[in-house]
Parts: sequence; structure tokens; C-alpha cells
Amino acid sequence: MSGPDDRVRGIDASHRSEIGEMDLRVRALESVLVEKGYVDPAALDELIDTYETRIGPRNGARVVARAWVDASYRDWLLSDATAAIAWLGYTGRQSEHMIAVENTPQRHNLVVCTLCSCYPWAVLGLPPAWYKSAQYRSRAVRDPRGVLAEFGVTLPAGTDIRVWDSTAEVRYLVVPIRPVGSEDLGEEELAGLVTRDSMIGTGVPLRPEALDA
Repeated sequence: MSGPDDRVRGIDASHRSEIGEMDLRVRALESVLVEKGYVDPAALDELIDTYETRIGPRNGARVVARAWVDASYRDWLLSDATAAIAWLGYTGRQSEHMIAVENTPQRHNLVVCTLCSCYPWAVLGLPPAWYKSAQYRSRAVRDPRGVLAEFGVTLPAGTDIRVWDSTAEVRYLVVPIRPVGSEDLGEEELAGLVTRDSMIGTGVPLRPEALDA
């Protein structure tokens, strides 16, 4: 099960300086745009707050929970994710074209954007820093099993790992395996088990007992 970002050893250690430089560049650009009147700082703060705190991964978690309890919705999600997600009211920035991929005991799916940081904001919120790092973007393709191990996800040797490359045209949502022992939980409770990382593929859902913690 995945933990805090800084526990990801091989990825996190190598991108700290990169993120620091990137942050400085973004702040400098933001200052120039605000100074010239191209950007309203209040509107910018509102946008960030919406995707970082109010949306976060909660929308995606509700999509996954519905797929777990409703077989017909699950089939719709896997065949036309864009429409199925929009039906629940989740549309917008960076999520116009979605594909859902389902984890099974035989296959585990992992999402990356090798070119930049394409990410489904409307269902997962803002991307984590490690998702945008050069290390993750390159190693997820070359050594997906090793990357997953660093996130605490150890898969059986026979499990096939499929890596999906997000682009400007399409974003992916992983539907993780429903946790054992969650059969009696309602949809909202199930959504509470779905983590952001499990919908990227770098984690697994929480166990049902986590709801009592």
C-alpha cells in the first residue's frame, strides 16, 4: 500500500532539486502574469483550491465505488469512460477524454505521462509532485515492477503489468481490485477505501478495517 510521497526512494530523491527549480520558475512566471494583469490571483487561488482540496481524488473514488457495486455501470465505464464519468457529474479540465482500465489478479495497470504530466484533474485533482518527475516518467516504462515495489506494491511474478501513457488526447483511470472483506460496505464507505495512488496504479485500496481507525 502506498504511503507519503517522500517514501518513494528512487524517485523522490532524484527529483527534489528539479521540483525546487520548477517551483521557482512557476512562481516567477506567476508574478509576471499577475503584475501585467493577465492573471487574477484570486481566481488562480480558487482554481488551485478547487482541484487540490475540494475535488482531490474524491470524484474518482466515487466512480470506482460505483463500478464495484454496479456491474452495468462497470461495463459502461470500461467501454466508454468519458460518458460514464460524466453521467456522475464529473467533467471538465483535463478530463474530456477518459479511458478506464481494470486491475485483475492477472493484470495490474500503471499510468504515466512520459512527455509531461497529463492527468485527469476532474476525477483525481492535481497531480502529485512525483507523477511529474523525470524519474517516474522514465522508470515507470523501463522498470514498472521496480517502481511499484518502491511504492510498496509487490505483485506476484506471474502478474502482467500494463503501462498506459497519458497524452493531451486521452487520460486514464485505473479501477483497482475491490478489497477482500468489503462485501457489506455501502457505496460511500467503499469510496473511502479508494486512494489516489490506487487510481494511478502505484497503490492499492485501503483495507476495510481502515475505516474504523
